[in-house]
Amino acid sequence: MDVSLTHITAADRAAGVGSPLAGFRVLELGHYVAAPFAARLLGDLGAEVIKVEPPGGDPVRQWGARHKGSAPWWSVHARNKRCVTLDLKKPGAREVVLDLVRSCDALVENYRPGQLARMGLTEDALRAARPDLIIARISGYGQDGPDRDKAAFGVIGEAIGGLRHLTNHAPGTMDLPPVRVGVSIGDSVAGIYAALGVVAALLRRERTKQGGEVDVALSESVFSLLEGALPEYGALGSVRQPTGGAIATAAPSNAYRSRDGIWVLIAANSDPLWRGLAGLMGRPELADDPRFAGNQARVANARTLDGLINDWTSTLDAAALETALQGGNIPHTRVFTVADIAADPQMRARGMVQEVEDAVLGPVLHPGVVPRVDGTPNAPRSTGPAVGAHNEAVLGEVLGYGAARIAALRAEGVL
Repeated sequence: MDVSLTHITAADRAAGVGSPLAGFRVLELGHYVAAPFAARLLGDLGAEVIKVEPPGGDPVRQWGARHKGSAPWWSVHARNKRCVTLDLKKPGAREVVLDLVRSCDALVENYRPGQLARMGLTEDALRAARPDLIIARISGYGQDGPDRDKAAFGVIGEAIGGLRHLTNHAPGTMDLPPVRVGVSIGDSVAGIYAALGVVAALLRRERTKQGGEVDVALSESVFSLLEGALPEYGALGSVRQPTGGAIATAAPSNAYRSRDGIWVLIAANSDPLWRGLAGLMGRPELADDPRFAGNQARVANARTLDGLINDWTSTLDAAALETALQGGNIPHTRVFTVADIAADPQMRARGMVQEVEDAVLGPVLHPGVVPRVDGTPNAPRSTGPAVGAHNEAVLGEVLGYGAARIAALRAEGVL
């Protein structure tokens, strides 16, 4: 559909018209986090997403806090999706999936390598149904290699990819297990790469008319984030070590506690910023101290420097500390909780925190759409639906199944 972005109505925006992926249909054969997150991103950018769940529903429906018998996470996790139930272990499900594939531009899945083939959904079968299909596969280790068949979740990818080693306090400071980031970052990063891969493959298909496959490994997705760790090891033999809240290559950049116990991040790791911070601290002579003159010297003496900054921040309540830092144009922020984010004027002004109506939960807060592409609605078109909410609509309207066939599938336990 050729629509001028300047003539899109409010109703069009609600339907996703004008979004970059409007007109594309994506089939999600995903569970837990990675593939559903990838499909959610594609849905946020306008694609129509059909999610296939087992009759009991995706396990994430049961994860996290509960409200009115439902998990609020699900409202976001499955937004902009039409959910149908299929027991993929039943023989009759195979033909339904292939019929869905015929109507879809892309498929996103995160089963173990070979699992879909064992269900009869081989590469040949999928391509026979839709020769130009884009297939995005997310797995722990990738679709080949000696570890391809090993079980993995996001936390395993985080450990193999090197992140879990780095998200810890400096060696010798504590004897607890390496710290987790706090969210399923391995799954989410893999989902982002899968969504990017789908978009890239669709763009190539527009030129070549050929389908393609996207292969995303949890471990590789995390590993790709490690900045200069690999070339540093290759060139110098050095193994990057965890540094707690600090940055290993720049100082001062850390979290410092205020008098009222709030952690405030201060990033004054350039010479002009450090000089400005030293002035705010009432210690301008520190800017010329040989221990802190230049970034390399500050990094070498970071523990001493952090102690001096903490001595200053601990004399001020967080509000006064932030006012002083803002006046000095020093990059800073208190460490936000989700409550801080929900109340933040910038997040609200940008639509990154918005109240939407969920059919089960009532009013609920959703994050906005990232990335922001002109013409794309920033609010979800729909929230996470009930199990099997769109069985009749998708099978009837999209696939053209009659009521008798749908009833037979239900009787066979396929739906």
